[in-house]
Amino acid sequence: MAKKVAISVEKGIAHPLGATPDANGVNFSIFTENATGVELCLFDKHDDFHPSMTIKLDPKVNRTFHFWHAYVRGIGAGTHYAYRIDGVFDPAQGHLFNRNKVVIDPYARGNTDELYNRGDACNDDDNVTSSMRSVVIDENKYDWEGDQCLKTPMDDTIIYEVHLRGFTKDDSSGVKHAGTFRGMIEKIPYLKKLGVTAVELLPVFEFDTKQVLKTMPDGTELTNYWGYSTVGFFAPVARYCCKPHEGDHLNEFRDMVKALHKAGIEVILDVVFNHTDEGNHQGPVLCFKAIDNAIYYHLVPGDKKFYMDYTGCGNTVNCNHPIVEKFITDCLAFWVDVMHVDGFRFDEGSVLSRGEDGRPLEHAPVIWNLELMDTFADTKLIAEAWDAAGVYQIGSFPGYRWAEWNGRYRDTIRNFVKGDGGLAGAVAAKLSGSSDIYSHNRHTPMNSINFVTCHDGFTLMDLVSYNIKHNFANGEDNRDGNDDNSSWNHGVEGSSDDPAINEFRKRDVKNFITILMLSQGVPMILGGDEFGRTQQGNNNTYCQDNKLNWFDWQLTEKNSDLVRYFSGVINLRRSLLSLRRDTFYNGSQFNKKGMRDIEWHGCELLAPGWNDPQCRVLSFTIASFVETEPDLHVMLNMSMDNLDFEIPQIDGYLWLRFADTSLPSPQDIVEMKKAKSVVEKSYNVKAHSSVILISKAR
Repeated sequence: MAKKVAISVEKGIAHPLGATPDANGVNFSIFTENATGVELCLFDKHDDFHPSMTIKLDPKVNRTFHFWHAYVRGIGAGTHYAYRIDGVFDPAQGHLFNRNKVVIDPYARGNTDELYNRGDACNDDDNVTSSMRSVVIDENKYDWEGDQCLKTPMDDTIIYEVHLRGFTKDDSSGVKHAGTFRGMIEKIPYLKKLGVTAVELLPVFEFDTKQVLKTMPDGTELTNYWGYSTVGFFAPVARYCCKPHEGDHLNEFRDMVKALHKAGIEVILDVVFNHTDEGNHQGPVLCFKAIDNAIYYHLVPGDKKFYMDYTGCGNTVNCNHPIVEKFITDCLAFWVDVMHVDGFRFDEGSVLSRGEDGRPLEHAPVIWNLELMDTFADTKLIAEAWDAAGVYQIGSFPGYRWAEWNGRYRDTIRNFVKGDGGLAGAVAAKLSGSSDIYSHNRHTPMNSINFVTCHDGFTLMDLVSYNIKHNFANGEDNRDGNDDNSSWNHGVEGSSDDPAINEFRKRDVKNFITILMLSQGVPMILGGDEFGRTQQGNNNTYCQDNKLNWFDWQLTEKNSDLVRYFSGVINLRRSLLSLRRDTFYNGSQFNKKGMRDIEWHGCELLAPGWNDPQCRVLSFTIASFVETEPDLHVMLNMSMDNLDFEIPQIDGYLWLRFADTSLPSPQDIVEMKKAKSVVEKSYNVKAHSSVILISKAR
């Protein structure tokens, strides 16, 4: 029987924050400015109702300024702990101190929720028997085998946005570890063959996976599937692990990152710092509310019981308070340095620009520190450049290198492919890297994340199959979700048995991915679009942890022609430097053949319909500046008529047909070496079709 080590409490140190183990014990440190007392509760096991030891920190010994700390000798990794924070309870002044509430450490690398009862966290009673517990984890015990962040240049990046659980949860995935980080590893060969260079994972920071948002009349429970309500910012979701205990969740996440890196695929995390799971004044007390509510959140002036809700989620994090800014940068540095994450996409990123008074700042400290800190010099930073309270910063988000989800690109391309007229100039601007948005402030095409679909909205197949949303499964009488989707059902609402309609829909799916891959900027694909994944017209599936969201991998066979087309046009982009410029076209650069960097056309050469409100076509020629790479000539016809397009003639060269979305597979897209010549001086482009020609020396 092992000898029990005596436990002793020493002063400890203020930094680093959180629980830091060493060979002899653990240092605990937590920040609270307005508290009058802090108690550290130690539990022998994560599901013990009561602590085995409670350490009351002495403010004369265990406090440095507003950092409360203690070193506990004789304990180590695997110790479970929580805090009680004492102080004034005065909601009108924003103070919610209540020693009854047992709360987790905001810097914890892991938390357990075996006993957690959300209802008990919402009242003022003692919740020690139903609270979460944090766990001490030694983050250094892992063999990276030499792995490092990949540092893929933005201009070489192709993003695949995907929900970690939904990607492999369905039985059709055929993986051994469904719905987990290990399940993702099993699908790496598929991702590599598709050709994407990065996966962007919907939130994998710990959130309340038990939370029931609504119970439907048939008894179905709707839960927080997407995960945009963070509880633990330094911890991967334990549910996504095979062995979610005491450090295994860190290592299973790192196993996934390491495996993806070996395949040349980066990991980008969708992160949520704009709000937390504690919600409004009626929400649970889990962490920040109890630790120092008045510092961590934007509160309503004059009655600080209530929260400023710039996010639409009940509360708003006070991101540019120095302590909160430190928390955010410390958190992201952990994910880069310890977990080898390659980048972040910031949900409602414009909240990060709000100062302590709630107004947007041009030089918001947290944004500029992330931009300029050496730690993040090679880290991809992507903002959803708006929030729910009216700040819209596409083209004007603070910083130089921050990329932005380009919602204007999405809307323009959707409307064009749908068949709206008068968009030739707008489409040309978007194909050019959204120069109309970014060139004025000395940004580049790399600031634009181009996308047509994302997790929030229709899938690509639903975009061409539904005119309106069908969200009744969410239990909100179809009131939730966006009403304006710029979609077109091609004549029938929803699924169809008509081969002609299904072929037409697939053709427009191919048109979308063609335009996306030909556009300057950074393309992002919604996972599953490449095989026609459907959510049955639901454009807000945040609460559907079921087959509505889980990938049906049988569709990869049923719609193998789509998968093949996506892979082909992705490979084209990756093969040609002319499609991955880091500068805008200027029309005054000429290659050795005398071709401008880009020429714009309509059905007639050099005659784009910039001012024609009925124009539904656009054609363009992209010059190659690499002798071994071909030039491109692209013809886009989104009208309902078959139209003849003139083809430019280049002395000593002929054109080969690389892709035509109107043709059946496998003629719709071919390998470059198998492309057939087009000898005519014009090409008949079928209605709602895209054609790509590549040049070849005669």
